[in-house]
Amino acid sequence: MTPDEIQLVQTSFSKVAPIADDAAALFYGRLFEIAPEVRPLFKSELGAQGRKLMATLGVVVNGLADLETILPAAETLAVKHVGYGVAADHYQPVGEALLWTLEKGLGEAFTEETRLAWLTAYGTLSGVMINAAYSNAASVE
Repeated sequence: MTPDEIQLVQTSFSKVAPIADDAAALFYGRLFEIAPEVRPLFKSELGAQGRKLMATLGVVVNGLADLETILPAAETLAVKHVGYGVAADHYQPVGEALLWTLEKGLGEAFTEETRLAWLTAYGTLSGVMINAAYSNAASVE
């Protein structure tokens, strides 16, 4: 990611952080609408799950300038999610729900440039996570 893309992602996320609970509710509502098959994967109360999501996003967003420091934790998290039933094809609707949530939460501040920066960030991170989770899962089988 370029420094400008990182700045766009971090600045836009800082505007969403104050409405974290609402953003998480929007995210899960949209995710379950576009990918209802993932709903059974969420066993815990969604309020708590949403707080975990937003906290994790905060750590990732704040670490984008130094990806090497956050990627090991992201890889570990991805492998853990395999045990919950998460499949590689679930990452695509998660990304869609994330971008939709950002658009709703930021309104006009969610410019095309910001959207593209988030696409790059999510594409980078999800690619690493998918590779870690499913390479490891395949080697375990």
